[in-house]
Amino acid sequence: MRKMFNKVLLSASVLGLLAGCAGEEDNVIMAPVPQVKNQITMDSDWSTSIGDGVGDFYSKLKPAYAYDNVYVASRDGEVQALNPATGNVVWEADLEKDKPARLAGGIGYAYGLIYIGSENGVIYALDAKTGKVKWTHDVDAEVLATPVADNNVVMVNTSRGSLIALDHTTGKQKWVISTEVPNLTLRGDSEPVSFSGGVFWGTPSGSLAAAIIDRGQLIWQQSIGQPKGATEIDRLVDVDASPLIIGTNLYTIGYNGQLVAVDLRSGKPIWKRNYSSATDIATDGSKIFLATDDDHLVAVDSRSGTELWSNAKLENRLVTAPTMIDGYLVVGDSEGYLYWLDPDTGDFVAKQEVDSSGFAVSPLALDDGFIVVTRDGSVKKLTLDK
Repeated sequence: MRKMFNKVLLSASVLGLLAGCAGEEDNVIMAPVPQVKNQITMDSDWSTSIGDGVGDFYSKLKPAYAYDNVYVASRDGEVQALNPATGNVVWEADLEKDKPARLAGGIGYAYGLIYIGSENGVIYALDAKTGKVKWTHDVDAEVLATPVADNNVVMVNTSRGSLIALDHTTGKQKWVISTEVPNLTLRGDSEPVSFSGGVFWGTPSGSLAAAIIDRGQLIWQQSIGQPKGATEIDRLVDVDASPLIIGTNLYTIGYNGQLVAVDLRSGKPIWKRNYSSATDIATDGSKIFLATDDDHLVAVDSRSGTELWSNAKLENRLVTAPTMIDGYLVVGDSEGYLYWLDPDTGDFVAKQEVDSSGFAVSPLALDDGFIVVTRDGSVKKLTLDK
């Protein structure tokens, strides 16, 4: 099988197919930890923990900063609001009741609430100030992406190819848009993004979709990747990255697909480039940054799609999605290292070993530092000491 399957879990429906692939796996060689002469260092402001984190499970529980708190969660159902200055717990809630909570995706927020989805198909809405559960709603499908709220609804992208809108005060379903789901997909879903009354998201069938939020009306779909090859594995075309908006353009990337710039209103492509990835992309305003499915870091010009640089020194180190912090490009890896790169050149600026359990999600930038959450649930606030 392709090396991606050593890195990304598939949906449970394909276990039978995998059994027939035994013995076909490629040997994946992880690049050694690169030698880096640190030009910047990090100081630790505080450290705490959130349960057992996500462990080895595919639960990309991204932290969030809103309402003057940092919100973190563990897969087994613990949710905490933390004071960003001290790390002290403001409130904590336990969502594990009769069965494991299996929280997944990230933490969304709006209207004084925070929203979390689960592999059990349950959406939780908690009061952002107290942690009290305001409502729950069962969407009858795994939720592996962060819920997004706008126009008085909470939008949830599910593993069954449905974008579902729930009333933000009651959790009652307002509308649903269903898209095709192939027999074989990667384990992950695109986090929707809202803009000017519209919502945009990637689909497991290889498309970028757009809809009007008020009516739940699909307005266009743009193909990011076309299935090719003789096997189901070769034909994977999931668009799991969250769309990225810069001005009037939208950018996204697909697995076995392309990095695409699209006009927001018409959905027509502006340019396409052959890169493959299942993780989110980042920007500094003029450049697009991505981590390919081989964990090569790449920068392209946002206007033309021209490649500006590529760094292959983290190949197969299972890096997180890239993010921008204090003017640097940052990724974490599966062995718990953070890497800081110059966004103009792709050269390493610093490397820091944080926690051997590794990273499942990118750091969260704050005005006065950043938050890291490791797989074993360690939560740290760090600041740059330039």
